Order: sequence, then structure tokens, then C-alpha cells
Amino acid sequence: MSLKAKLLEDMKAAMKEKDSVRKNAIQMIRAAILQVEKDQKIELDDEGVIEVIAKEYKKRNDALSEIEKSDRQDLIDDLKREISILQAYLPEQLSDEELEKIVAEVILEVGASSMKDMGKVMGAVIPKVKGRADNGRISAIAKEKLK
Repeated sequence: MSLKAKLLEDMKAAMKEKDSVRKNAIQMIRAAILQVEKDQKIELDDEGVIEVIAKEYKKRNDALSEIEKSDRQDLIDDLKREISILQAYLPEQLSDEELEKIVAEVILEVGASSMKDMGKVMGAVIPKVKGRADNGRISAIAKEKLK
């Protein structure tokens, strides 16, 4: 079953269970997927859908850090639940140790020796960890190793 079909089935189940937070989260994902498909005039495969979900996941994580400054515990709880729902559709995230190992291997592969080679390292690491690590984490680890 494709990821888009799974999203549709999960949305139907959330509607039957009257789980509005889950239904809304899945609807937002599906709307974002449809927007990308219409804008680019393409049909997204599972990899493309994962990219869209990862972007939505990142948006919510960024929003969470802002909302946590307020007194609205109900919004914070809903956003945390949405984040966990989105996380269920993403591939297993790499641990820092696994990511450090991949970055170290790529640094050796491309012969990087200083911060000037950061672009080469990022360009080679990102395709290897697509959807399994945030680019900010990759960048931080690469910077640390290239000091």
C-alpha cells in the first residue's frame, strides 16, 4: 500500500473514531502533498511524500518551541500529538552516533579537510540519510568534525 493510500485510510479511521487532532494532522499532510503535486505538476511517490511529511514535521517542531513560551497548554499538547502522528509516517530517525559515523565516512570519501569542504560533505551526506535526519543535525556534526 502506498503512503498516500495509507494516509487516506488512516484519515477515514480517525474520522470514524472522532479523533479530531489525528484527522486534522493527516488532512494537513494530504493538503501539503496535493499542493506540491499541483505546483510541480507531478505525482509524488512514497519518497516524495516522505519529504513533504518531513517538512511538515519540521514546521511543527519549530512552532512548538515558539508556543511553549505561551501559557496555552492545550495548544502545546495538540501540537505534541500532531508531531507524534507525523513521526509515525517518517522512517526511523538516525541516532547521533549513527549520523556521526556516516558523516565521518563521507568526510573520508570526499577528502574534506576544512570548513571550505562543508558543501561537498553536506551534498554527499544528505542523499544517504534522506528523511532519517534533519539537515541541521547533519550540519552541526559536519562542522564539529571539520574544525
